[in-house]
Amino acid sequence: MTTTIELNAEELDYQLFRSLKAMYKNRKIRLTIDSEMDETDYLLSSLANREALEKSMEEAKRGEKIVVTLSDLRK
Repeated sequence: MTTTIELNAEELDYQLFRSLKAMYKNRKIRLTIDSEMDETDYLLSSLANREALEKSMEEAKRGEKIVVTLSDLRK
């Protein structure tokens, strides 16, 4: 049997664990924590990514841009 429960960390409480304990009494269970990372967090997660993103943002503010068409990408 597989059960998936999605919730915010703030929603974890003693009652949830008591309920799980009652539901799966005398059975072995596995709890897996999977935390989602949003795109901004991912892009800023490494120094190289952060620096590249900041450089691109500064270039865009100065009006510097490179125009690439779909056909250019296919080459």
